[in-house]
Amino acid sequence: VLGVMIFIVLMGAVATPPVVILAITAALLGICIPASRIVARIVEKKRYTFTVGGASFVGILAAPWIVVAANLALGRWMTAPVSVMTFMAALSIAYAFGEGVGRLACISFGCCYGKPLSACHPVVQRLFQGRSFVFSGKTKKISYANGWDGERVVPIQAVTAVICCASGILGVYLFLNGQYTAAFFESLIITQVWRSVSEVLRADYRGGRKISAYQIMAIAAVGYAVLAALFGPSVSTPPPDVLAGLGYLWHPAMILSLQALWVLVFLYTGRSSVTGSAMSFHVIRERI
Repeated sequence: VLGVMIFIVLMGAVATPPVVILAITAALLGICIPASRIVARIVEKKRYTFTVGGASFVGILAAPWIVVAANLALGRWMTAPVSVMTFMAALSIAYAFGEGVGRLACISFGCCYGKPLSACHPVVQRLFQGRSFVFSGKTKKISYANGWDGERVVPIQAVTAVICCASGILGVYLFLNGQYTAAFFESLIITQVWRSVSEVLRADYRGGRKISAYQIMAIAAVGYAVLAALFGPSVSTPPPDVLAGLGYLWHPAMILSLQALWVLVFLYTGRSSVTGSAMSFHVIRERI
């Protein structure tokens, strides 16, 4: 939801009509949210799990075509067509923030965890000495999947959060200075290349291959998105006005849509399918 808010502000800053922003966002999320589970099932052969990497890959593949379709179907609400480059820049920046902040959930649940420090190269051990994560609790994924609760591991989720959010901040700066191409390349390449590189330090199951499908997807997504942005229809984009973009968040349709999205995402991903609980009642005999 935070990523969508940032996307709305950035697209609003370049005078994209609210109805167009909502339509594009709904189409993209309608593809990416189910893909987060479908791709995980294909790659990891697990039914009750999600993958941000798989969802982002599918989203990047679909994004340029969604812009083309929106320009054709929603032309009467636009004063000018949506630029593929501007759209991809706003999308990749929003993704960077969504990925970065989303890693806080990985820290909470103990998923997407790093390798034990004891199994890492001495350089990695020295780098994260005193900065490692130690998870506790049998309902943490690192515990029931690998039995590593109580063991020091590489804090890969925190590193990813810092890198992605820093990339998002730099991307916003470039975007609001009208450097849409630079904002796109910076945010996309940093997040996707880091996704591929970070898996070297991850220990959660990513499929049976030495080089995971998610690493291949991340690198392939960079090449595809760059080609789509460079060879997409050339459309001029007005100078960004951040105050106008922030004003979009006060639009009633935006407020209600963000609230509805929050509920949808919470119900779809916030309820654990792999943990359970039980409640029992008993009589306190000494108080009878």
